[in-house]
Amino acid sequence: MVTIRDIAQATGVSATTVSNVIHGKDNRVSAETIQKINTAIKQLGYVPNMSARSLVSSSSKVIGFVNHAISRRTTNFMEDPFHSAIVGEIEAALFENGYYLMLRTVETAEELVTFLQNWNVDGLFITGIFKDKFFDSVAGLNIPIVFIDSYVRTPRFCNVGLEDFTGSYNATRHLIEKGHRHIGFASPSIKDGGVLQERFLGYKAALAEASIPFDKSIVFQQGMDIASCKIVSDEILKHPELTGLVVTADLMAAGIMTGLRVNGLRIPDDISVVGFDDINIAQLVTPPLTTIRQDMSLKGRLAADFMLQRLSGTPLDTMEVTLPTKLIERDSVKAL
Repeated sequence: MVTIRDIAQATGVSATTVSNVIHGKDNRVSAETIQKINTAIKQLGYVPNMSARSLVSSSSKVIGFVNHAISRRTTNFMEDPFHSAIVGEIEAALFENGYYLMLRTVETAEELVTFLQNWNVDGLFITGIFKDKFFDSVAGLNIPIVFIDSYVRTPRFCNVGLEDFTGSYNATRHLIEKGHRHIGFASPSIKDGGVLQERFLGYKAALAEASIPFDKSIVFQQGMDIASCKIVSDEILKHPELTGLVVTADLMAAGIMTGLRVNGLRIPDDISVVGFDDINIAQLVTPPLTTIRQDMSLKGRLAADFMLQRLSGTPLDTMEVTLPTKLIERDSVKAL
């Protein structure tokens, strides 16, 4: 590994001078010497020790992205293009501003404490936050924090969210307007005070508005992996009265549609399906999926903007943004 001393020896200047140039304290160093040192750094392949630099500046330039939404025991967090799009936008924005992004799945408050003890992060993005013991650990932190898709209201932390209730209401309403009266609901496990509960409530509200009785037997809660989606498709076979299905994520909808076809059901002739997110897979499945669009890239950029403003001490006009949704009609819904 190339060290500062190696750079000093190659350029004939002191290690202190090299260090000053590397850390931007070069106001007393000649332009010629700065050029000589930077050339040696490139030629020798010197890589700065970020840990040492963080001790000097008290900033690690590392921002953590904590996934608390999806357990590592069930589904790979980054398999869902929804999360990949958000993380990609955040990483790009941080890179442009000299920061690094660290991803971590953290399931318990104890894991969060261990993570923060081992890594000196300047700030945190957190998904899947609820009013529980985990949140209590987060609430005591004194670093910039940005929630993504949280319904925990707190004046200390920023949040970028979505019209989850309205989006799911519109998905269900779309099926009702197409003549459907027996409409199921498929989702990962629904927890109180979260995104999925809001989407569930939107579904129920649309049913109630149309005087359609709610039937808990056609609410299917499973994971988004292939095996879990197959379980949902098998359960749907037990309900031949179903003509429509609202799903809280396109990835899950695609898996269920595959299982339904294996079970001999035709989409949309036998059952219509509406998804949520409008990820690329929505246009690749057969038939193309009617879904609720959200702008995942914009969500990531806004989350990054919040973080960068907090890090720079810039006053914020608002601590929360709620993004709109839009129904995208394709071929997975049939009018009865």
